[in-house]
Amino acid sequence: MERIIERIAAAGAVNRRSADHANRMIVAPEDFAAISPFLVLVEDWFRAPAGFPTHPHRGIETVTIVLDGALEHRDHTGGHGILRQSDVQWMTAGHGVLHSELPHHDETAHTLQLWLNLPSRRKMIPARYVNQRGPSVPVMTVPGAAVQVYAGKLGSIETPHGSDWPMSLFDIRAEDGASLVLEMPGRDRGFLYVLAGEATGGGGEAHLATGHVAWCEPSGTAGYDTLRMVARTPVRALLFSGPPIDEPVVARGPFVMTSDAEIAAAYDDYRSGRFVA
Repeated sequence: MERIIERIAAAGAVNRRSADHANRMIVAPEDFAAISPFLVLVEDWFRAPAGFPTHPHRGIETVTIVLDGALEHRDHTGGHGILRQSDVQWMTAGHGVLHSELPHHDETAHTLQLWLNLPSRRKMIPARYVNQRGPSVPVMTVPGAAVQVYAGKLGSIETPHGSDWPMSLFDIRAEDGASLVLEMPGRDRGFLYVLAGEATGGGGEAHLATGHVAWCEPSGTAGYDTLRMVARTPVRALLFSGPPIDEPVVARGPFVMTSDAEIAAAYDDYRSGRFVA
């Protein structure tokens, strides 16, 4: 089945938080049922001394894409690494993680971070993370376009997802006039974020431009659906998709659970030292 683009939203304006940190809300944490399994997508630019010192998460996964610069990650397990341009980190907070995300030395980090929900039965699994190096990610090419397949299936390429909850992630670059067909499972809700350029996409030939977020709803078909895209200028875009989670969402700060009681327990565990395993 060919997917159509059912709604288009505009990313928020860039917010200058300080002289060293700016961000933009791409997908806002508002109507969780309409964007499930996704919770929020934020674009950040930051350099030292700005960044995200040690902080907690529970009940979610984060997918961090480095668009430019370098990001240094540390966590409570002793994990440490430097993520550079085109690298992706898949982090499962599960029961609890304490980690920091800081610019590496004097470099400015330009990142996208997606919060991906977990179903209630998986919210308290052990924390873990996977660093995926951009140069090792397989690439599907067609005339005038190339797609890095970080997770999911596209043509003959199939890359396992680094998250616990299944998700596809494609990084799309296309020249003016290039046409390509993307794939997503019929069970998935998906969205396309246009980082730069203009294109038409979906069965209704929706017009897409820089900063647009275009959503496709699950079709319910077995197997995979297609989403057509034609570049009208040089384009870079990211496609995210995953099956919705039909459960309540209660979000308070860095914790996302299914009830107020679970949120209260998360804060109590954090204050009492029982947060991480």
